[in-house]
Amino acid sequence: MTPPVDTIGPAERDELIHVAAAALIDDRDRVLLARRPLDAHQGGLWEFPGGKLEAGESVPEALRRELHEELGIELQRHRPLIRVRHQYADRSVLLDVHRVTAWQGEPVGRQGQPLAWALPEELNDYPMPAADVPIVSALQLPPVYLITPPKMADRSGFLRALERSLAAGIRLVQLRLFDIDDATLLEIGRAACALCHAAQARVLLNGSPETAAAIGADGVHLNSRALYRQQQRPIAATQLLAASCHTREDLAQAAALGADFAMLSPVLPTRSHPDADPLGWGRFAGWVDDAALPVFALGGMHPDLIETAWRHGAQGIAGIRGLWADEPAG
Repeated sequence: MTPPVDTIGPAERDELIHVAAAALIDDRDRVLLARRPLDAHQGGLWEFPGGKLEAGESVPEALRRELHEELGIELQRHRPLIRVRHQYADRSVLLDVHRVTAWQGEPVGRQGQPLAWALPEELNDYPMPAADVPIVSALQLPPVYLITPPKMADRSGFLRALERSLAAGIRLVQLRLFDIDDATLLEIGRAACALCHAAQARVLLNGSPETAAAIGADGVHLNSRALYRQQQRPIAATQLLAASCHTREDLAQAAALGADFAMLSPVLPTRSHPDADPLGWGRFAGWVDDAALPVFALGGMHPDLIETAWRHGAQGIAGIRGLWADEPAG
């Protein structure tokens, strides 16, 4: 993906190396990996196919050229997945990663590089350069993050709405239940986790790691206050850690804690916070471009905005309205 060590001189070590990379997804949801030559920078590690942009090239143009040169395939359908900036000891890289879902031809290692197909959950088994870690997180996350309503009218109605949301395709849930006693939270939490796991969905508790473990959640979502109370990652690396962010500094703190993803809000005006100053898509894109982890857009989101969110660097959208089965869209 980047030139071998012996081709990089002192001047190039100080400049940003802009790389177009592809996450090829086949009809079995597997991702294609290529192994770097042993004499290259990060040699012997696995990576996502791609290469450095040539002068005057756009990212799609470079992606099309690199995939033809490296794999012998013709690019047909793709979309932005994530942009990753990373500082190595000897160079800075910017990876513009696209999710590729259609191409012509059969991928082969035209430069002698070994190839491997892996399911998203298997990607952690392949040693990769540090810059590729956020890409793995992005591939393991869905494009929609459902937040449950903080007020629960009744237990059975809440669980029925959650079940309908899961049936509609939700695969990542933030369980956000406030103003209920601990015993009720444990009861509802365990039932909600059981429903999510039956639907092959993952659930994060907006609460303490201890309560998350007690209900069987897959991880913890930190609100913006809890984000700064942590000195280190509060849960194991095998679990998911997410954070609510409202500033560039929040995003940096989430990355420093080793969060797997973040939410950034408010992007657009919302009915729940009418006095909040929305970021707008331009400011959202600028902040996410500097982030070192996948970021969901929150605030005024609905399913029709997913592609807009992708174009502005988001992993996808997060929210209650328009995603929660009992909530009206808008």
